[in-house]
Amino acid sequence: MSDAPPRYARKLVTDPAGLAARLAALPRPIVFTNGCFDILHAGHVDYLDRAAALGASLVVGVNSDASVRRQGKGEDRPINPLADRMAVLAALEAVSLVVAFDDDTPLALIHAVRPDHLVKGGDWPVESIVGADFVRSYAGQVHSIRFRHTRSTSDLLRRIREQDAK
Repeated sequence: MSDAPPRYARKLVTDPAGLAARLAALPRPIVFTNGCFDILHAGHVDYLDRAAALGASLVVGVNSDASVRRQGKGEDRPINPLADRMAVLAALEAVSLVVAFDDDTPLALIHAVRPDHLVKGGDWPVESIVGADFVRSYAGQVHSIRFRHTRSTSDLLRRIREQDAK
């Protein structure tokens, strides 16, 4: 058994100072999306795969643990810590780079990435997507990808808790 770092580790940006160089090495067009990705499910995987198909590289911004808590998703959220959530995302073939952000919105990260395509899930109207105006200002495109799977982490946790209560 090897002590070498896992293959997915090359996709993790753990030093924000190195983000620009990591982005410069990616083939364009770059697609950017973000989220908590607390408990990865089929809806997430399908969404990320479809987002990746819009370009040559998919960069995923992941809310820090503190950022998730500030979103009011529940006192016990996130279930999985940031490092675990980033590792799972990085292991997906569709994902090129994973970077955390601690702000309430990914706007500063969107400015740093300067994606050709900004993507959110179908529950986000295009006009409400954070960073849409910025991306459009340089002729980038903004997409709201319709969900094909009706899954949500909040619903999954609700069902688990109902089973535990029985």
